[in-house]
Amino acid sequence: MNDSIVVQARNVNFAFGEGEVRKQVLFDNNLDIRRGELVIMTGPSGSGKTTLLTLIGGLRSTQEGSLKVLGQELSGLTDRDRVAVRRRLGFIFQLHNLFDSLTAIENVRMSMELHPYETADMVGRAREMLEKLGLGERIQYKPHALSGGQRQRVAIARALVNRPALILADEPTAALDKKSSRDVVDLLKALTREEGSTILMVTHDSRILDVADRIVNMVDGHIASDVAVRESLRIIELLKKSAVFKQLSPTEALNCAEKMSKEESPAQKVVFRQGDVGDKFYLIEKGAVDVIVGAGEAGRIVATLQAGDFFGEAALLTGETRNASILAREDCVFFTMSKENFQQTLASSETFEQQFRKVVFQRQSAG
Repeated sequence: MNDSIVVQARNVNFAFGEGEVRKQVLFDNNLDIRRGELVIMTGPSGSGKTTLLTLIGGLRSTQEGSLKVLGQELSGLTDRDRVAVRRRLGFIFQLHNLFDSLTAIENVRMSMELHPYETADMVGRAREMLEKLGLGERIQYKPHALSGGQRQRVAIARALVNRPALILADEPTAALDKKSSRDVVDLLKALTREEGSTILMVTHDSRILDVADRIVNMVDGHIASDVAVRESLRIIELLKKSAVFKQLSPTEALNCAEKMSKEESPAQKVVFRQGDVGDKFYLIEKGAVDVIVGAGEAGRIVATLQAGDFFGEAALLTGETRNASILAREDCVFFTMSKENFQQTLASSETFEQQFRKVVFQRQSAG
């Protein structure tokens, strides 16, 4: 397992019950979460989000597939070994689960008891975390004297105070107002930057999606999409520079971006040859390519394409073989889309397809 990967799931299945009452709720889920990422998991109620989260947290035993957390394979672990894994994690749940007899600072200190801190360090760190969450004047309050949102922030402080390598959060902002939600997610985001912490958060709160590095969407027990937010925004930025994509609505542009993958090509590598079967659409993020017609000494460069330009669409539109070769002039990075996804994208908007075909025809005529 790569040291940068904090969570790695492969073909994870899970079912509740046995025999006739057995109900499978997770189906062949694959997921990699890297160190320092803030990943938000969304999806309808009952889609399996919380079940997957609790498996990753070692709160349930894995049944089928491989699940590695912080380098430890969870499949087959004893209850004792899973407890050892959980001690390295931070948990934030929708229900705060505070001890009513303890003050806010005592509740936070409770999570530090199993770690080698001096008493003064424990008090100082607990106070600091509560102050960061706006509870500096309420550290001696017991839960019954706090509002629902304040109790949730105490629970969040308890999860964060040990600066765990992995934080698992299930609807952490559900009981918070808009400002408090933003304060909490900004703090979580800061942890990924300053401490290298990794966060997996289940939420329905659309107000905080912008902080995510990736958004994982679950539907009917399966990860339906896994979108790198910044990468998608970069793709949309490039698409909007082209006349053919400029008219896409934000939703259409995002759907297009979600279907694309990143590929690299070193300088002087042939990306594809004239006569090859067309299987991908290419958008250049970085570098430049030469478009070459003809083979061998008869080949001639008819165009040079740079960042923001696209190629490979003609064969996908006509069903014919590639009408030119593409050679990387320098080291290149591409966003690519499969033939199937390309055709689905065109079919999603009749106006877009007409405009796309018009621009491609004009380009070919000019060549």
